[in-house]
Amino acid sequence: MARRNIVVVGASAAGLGVAESLRNLGYDGAVTLVGAESEPPYDRPPLSKQVLDGSREPESTYLRRQEHLDQLGVQLRLGVAATHLDLPSRRLTLAGGEELSYDGLVIATGVAPRTLPFGQELSGVHVLRTIEDSVALRADLVRGGPLVVVGAGPLGCEVAATGRKLGLDVTLVDVLSEPMVRQIGREVGVKLAALHEARGVDLRLGSGVSAIHGDNGAVAAVELLDGSRLEAQTVLVAVGSLPAVSWLEASGLPLGNGVICDAQCRAAEDVFAAGDVAEWFNPRFGRRMRVEHRMNANEQAAAVAANLIGGEQEFAPVPYFWSDQYDIKIQAYGLLEAEDDVVFDEAGHPEGRFAVLYTAGGIVQGVLGWGIPRAIRRYRDAVGNPLAAQPGG
Repeated sequence: MARRNIVVVGASAAGLGVAESLRNLGYDGAVTLVGAESEPPYDRPPLSKQVLDGSREPESTYLRRQEHLDQLGVQLRLGVAATHLDLPSRRLTLAGGEELSYDGLVIATGVAPRTLPFGQELSGVHVLRTIEDSVALRADLVRGGPLVVVGAGPLGCEVAATGRKLGLDVTLVDVLSEPMVRQIGREVGVKLAALHEARGVDLRLGSGVSAIHGDNGAVAAVELLDGSRLEAQTVLVAVGSLPAVSWLEASGLPLGNGVICDAQCRAAEDVFAAGDVAEWFNPRFGRRMRVEHRMNANEQAAAVAANLIGGEQEFAPVPYFWSDQYDIKIQAYGLLEAEDDVVFDEAGHPEGRFAVLYTAGGIVQGVLGWGIPRAIRRYRDAVGNPLAAQPGG
């Protein structure tokens, strides 16, 4: 159908990317961008690093200047959340009761941080997802005192590194045996643990948190399942995230680990999803996946925009992510599975820097670069090919 009224829910990188891609493709109909936050679309990766350490102002993360947003001809509805979707009538309800009609809808609401069942009410206990979260966490970090980070995934590891940069005593806690083990596997996780230990982080791995204790309403200590007690003036809870789909539970859309979509990122007639919230079928790997990475949001937004105006483009990317910790940039392409065999390639790289190939059945499933931001690009084409044909193979 010829669409003349497209609504994008989620003023995120993916949501903005859909709007910009529509205009770049020549679409001149109405576009409304709805965002629960009052901030214009902004970049999230700096929140755990440069904004947190004070080297960048929060406003510097805005993805576009206001004049660019004005030129897009997009109606921005910020500071108001979507609360209900009626598929048969093609109507979206916003907080406060206002309804918006659409003939094309994109869901780009991202994720929400998981929390612990205790301690979140205490002053000094934080999650980190928004600009507001980052500003509040920084205000506590600059006061000094011990920082305990609960969760050694990418976010927890990055904040631990930032805490050390600020001169804080940092303890990193996780129930798993190595940091970022779900993202990079055990072998590289061991090297990441050594990196943090060398920079002075106290690693408490293999033991979860049993309680967070307060004193006069402020956090005072974190108690672990092994009985040990960690003094804390600030705590970051970084135990993962959940797709922001609770508002869709009565809509009839297929929901699983996000909004379930086909290979064109279509969830239902005239409804698409993009970014962290989308669980789509990736034909390159023959499976459904949901990817919480910045580059995926950009690429998926472009594919969704094309399909909104009549395309049938399958979205089949090689997933990519990066994480900056201390002076090391970790970059990965493809799928890095726990059961994969890993091959380290140190040839031609500076001392202490390397590439890793993750293989299954002799086929490279994913590649990772450790401190080789330029060289890793040549490994990208290895994904999907036999190990022997690759650099260092």
